[in-house]
Amino acid sequence: MVLLLNVILVAIFLLCSAYFSACETAMTAYSKPKMFSIAKEGDAKAKVVLELQPEIGLVISSILTCATILNSLTVAVTTELFSDVLGGYAVILAPIITSVFIVLFAEVLPKMLTISNPESVLLPSAYFVKYTYMILRPLNNVIGFIAKSVIALLHLAKKSDTTKVEYDDSLDELKGAIALHKGTNVEDAENEKKMLQSVLDLGVVQVCNIMVHRKNVTMMCADDPVPSLIEQVMNCPFTRIPLWSKNPDNIVGVLHVKDLLKAIKKTPDIDKINILDVALKPWFIPESKDLLDQLQSFKTRHEHFSLVVDEYGSFMGIVTLEDIIEEIVGDIEDEHDVDVQKDVRLQNDGSYIVDGTVNVRDLNREISSDFHSDIAATVAGLVINSVGIIPDVGQKFVLYGYKFEILNRRRTQVTLLKVTKLNEPENASK
Repeated sequence: MVLLLNVILVAIFLLCSAYFSACETAMTAYSKPKMFSIAKEGDAKAKVVLELQPEIGLVISSILTCATILNSLTVAVTTELFSDVLGGYAVILAPIITSVFIVLFAEVLPKMLTISNPESVLLPSAYFVKYTYMILRPLNNVIGFIAKSVIALLHLAKKSDTTKVEYDDSLDELKGAIALHKGTNVEDAENEKKMLQSVLDLGVVQVCNIMVHRKNVTMMCADDPVPSLIEQVMNCPFTRIPLWSKNPDNIVGVLHVKDLLKAIKKTPDIDKINILDVALKPWFIPESKDLLDQLQSFKTRHEHFSLVVDEYGSFMGIVTLEDIIEEIVGDIEDEHDVDVQKDVRLQNDGSYIVDGTVNVRDLNREISSDFHSDIAATVAGLVINSVGIIPDVGQKFVLYGYKFEILNRRRTQVTLLKVTKLNEPENASK
């Protein structure tokens, strides 16, 4: 009778230890976004799990405490069970045999079953885990205090900005989830990952990294006769055109084609039209403004066009709502757009002929490279800032695992390059 009772106790202790082991795995492996979604639908158990998240260290400590006690009791009962058979050797052999059963049935097996779907174990156990944590909290506070004291004694603790660490961890977790995203179609999944990653980057990319440089901006002189301005508008593929007066740095307005058509309809005698009365007031933004902030500004002001200036107030270029959207979804071309891909041309040998004015971020998307856009906005600027000189035609440089060859230069501006990916990346120039 006593033998049967001991066997039953061992089985119960192993089952309970396996359950705690499953809860421990579920508590560390569950998806927080998925749990948040379930809680948002009104599931009370999911809300309990999220309430425990800030104290997850003590929660897991409580679970491990229970599992350790159960495993110790299992060893004790097994030793007594084997003492009649093994005699004095039971003290040595019983723990060894029991450890095999504990590792197999109370550790490995429940963890393997739980890891594939931790929510299915955690949700039904939410209240049990909560009450276990609450009951054992005083004990775990003492254990935690002792552990922290030992760490402090060994000078292992480092002061840090907790808020920043939590933010970085959440962002890294989100980026990791995006990287692991898989769809039914590989190409679609890759496009989705790129778009989601671009959304996360909006807060760190500045408008100067995506703006159209002033050299490439189509502008008109507000002092020209109105018929001449209308002729220029007719030959221009854009609907919003900056106007300058006296010198190109003095931007006095932004002409919207629709406003010009309204003015022509209202005043058929076009010579009587004052172009500055038709133009919108220019909206200037600093080049250091990030894309997320600028996107919000576009929404608030109900405008799609802004002029970028540097710290001295000099006109640098333009940024539109379409530019920011293209940072997320890629190039958007309409029937009036010039083919952007002509600026990055794939050659038969696998190299690329690239115009110097191509944006670094655009090149990264086009050839799947990873050049740093914080060094320079354009490919020519990337090479010049990396090597520290204005290169001559024919010079070659190895940067970031690619070979850059200068094909053309106009005065001090590098206008055409050949970019070739190397088999073994090197970070030296020559």
